[in-house]
Amino acid sequence: MASVTPVEEIQDEIKCPICLKYLTDPVSIHCGHNFCRVCITQYYETWVEGDYDPVCCPNCRALIQKGTLRPNWQLANIVNKIKHMDLKPGKEKLCKRHNKTLDLFCEEDGEALCVVCERSPEHGAHTVILMEEAAQKYKEKIQETLREEREKLLGFKATGERKSQMYLIQTQTERQKIVSEFQQLQQFLQKQERLLLATLENLEKEILKIQNDNVTKLSEEISCLSDQISELEGKCQKPASEFLQVRQS
Repeated sequence: MASVTPVEEIQDEIKCPICLKYLTDPVSIHCGHNFCRVCITQYYETWVEGDYDPVCCPNCRALIQKGTLRPNWQLANIVNKIKHMDLKPGKEKLCKRHNKTLDLFCEEDGEALCVVCERSPEHGAHTVILMEEAAQKYKEKIQETLREEREKLLGFKATGERKSQMYLIQTQTERQKIVSEFQQLQQFLQKQERLLLATLENLEKEILKIQNDNVTKLSEEISCLSDQISELEGKCQKPASEFLQVRQS
């Protein structure tokens, strides 16, 4: 099995996992993987419009949250420099001016050079290194950039988790406060209910007492009146002369 060259490794590092081309306007998602902004945006919108399962990272299947894309400017600069190197593994690239192999790389100008270009006044004061050395250097720089980006994202994740935990604690505290206040209000209402019911009960007793007194009094008056009516009816049964005598007496 053929070993992977540094050139191939560095090219793999700066390719979008979706379109498999050099990253364009690279953005990072919270899991730390990088994609072309257009590629990952279209990928997200396709999943959302299709009403599929929650949108996941094409690399690691971590959930992708909308609005969490972070521009990776440092990686974008590295990609641009790698593009200028015009690396073609397994195939020699010749200098268009001198027709010699491009074995060197100018760090200031970010372009591949041949030995003749290196000696020209244009690059005389520049830092020129071997192409393979440049590839290895940028590979390490890319890996460092990705590690730093991942650490940032992990920091954001930890901060988000701390804030979420804090909000949960605040929510639980507020919940307990609301429950306590409603319990106190419920106790107050129950007490008021008992007081009002007791007042109504006393009022009912008073009404019944008055009613009973009135009934007793009326009953006595009706009984007395009934006696008088009976007496009068008895007198009315007597002869007229006797009734008149009784009435005059």
